[in-house]
Amino acid sequence: MIKFLYVIFMNLFRAPYMIPKMRYQANHPEKYSEKKRYSLVCHAITLMKRTGHIHTKIYGEENLPKEGGYIMYSNHQGKYDALGIMITHKHPCSFVMDKMKSNKILVNEIVDLVQGKRLDRNNVRQAMSVLNEVAEEVKEGRKYIIFPEGEYVFNNKNQMGSFKPGCFKCALKSRVPIVPVALIDSYKVFNSFTLGKVTTQVHYLKPLLYEEYKNLKTIDIAKIVQERIGKVIEESGFART
Repeated sequence: MIKFLYVIFMNLFRAPYMIPKMRYQANHPEKYSEKKRYSLVCHAITLMKRTGHIHTKIYGEENLPKEGGYIMYSNHQGKYDALGIMITHKHPCSFVMDKMKSNKILVNEIVDLVQGKRLDRNNVRQAMSVLNEVAEEVKEGRKYIIFPEGEYVFNNKNQMGSFKPGCFKCALKSRVPIVPVALIDSYKVFNSFTLGKVTTQVHYLKPLLYEEYKNLKTIDIAKIVQERIGKVIEESGFART
């Protein structure tokens, strides 16, 4: 939280220029391609990283499917998670996030620039509609980030909560590859008491192809993905009790 406030404060002088620019491009997707808008998001993330002395290492980039859409399912640690994935993901991707947390300044602009989805966790019908939209879009080649835990614990020290099976229904419906993503020390950026230099890790794991999971129940798919992510964190020696 300390670093989050520090980064915001140190970038206040950029706000009068960056926020309107981001809002304008987000409001006019007919003028700016998905690639162009994604580039602006990555530029904003880069500025935050430089100001906050944030370094993000990428592993397993070769595991990302070369063609077509796919869904990245990641453990959830804090405010930096989606940013850390996007800044290491060369091709435009989007994400699903809690509607209640999506309307803050800058967050709102980023969500709209990548045409992200706002999910109301208190409205089952709306949540299912959002996941159906994701399924249809990844069929057409888009890439999405979903956090199956739904919530994150402040200063969670790389511990994971239970993955919610329901969010894997869109993978079954779209029949696209599932890419497990393991985040390590992402919580230290904006959701801990750390102020100094922070190094996070993004691990793209081997995809789970539709042929491998098509006959499984969502609860079993969730378990497989969570176990694969947990194994990477444990083997990296970053899991803390």
